[in-house]
Amino acid sequence: MIPLLTMVMLMTTSVAVASTHSLPPCPEKPNCVSSQATDSHRIEPFTVTGNALSAFEKLRNLLGQRSDTTVISSDEATIRVEFRTMLGFVDDGLFVLDTPDGLIHIRSAARSGYWDLGKNRSRMEEIRHAFEKARE
Repeated sequence: MIPLLTMVMLMTTSVAVASTHSLPPCPEKPNCVSSQATDSHRIEPFTVTGNALSAFEKLRNLLGQRSDTTVISSDEATIRVEFRTMLGFVDDGLFVLDTPDGLIHIRSAARSGYWDLGKNRSRMEEIRHAFEKARE
């Protein structure tokens, strides 16, 4: 009985770990970007150099300093944020650490509306630039 329980726990754990690297797909609307998309929503993930956990902590600190960003939840592999635009719209951001591949997968999507005028893409590129500069 114990070996069976152990095996079930290991299988459940490995599935959970594998799924942590998956971002929700973008909707059909042009108001979302994702590093795991294969269409026009595609944006490059952030590249990690050096210690992955340390780099992820730098990103968490950087996000916490942005006036347009509220960190909603955070753990060792995931950061969920809300971005607020000057017009009051709220966008959802997600950063997922992929240590084996040396990447941080990213997703940002508008909660409402159809088109975001490229705001989610430009914001993520702005964050990428600040993240790369912080690593120097």
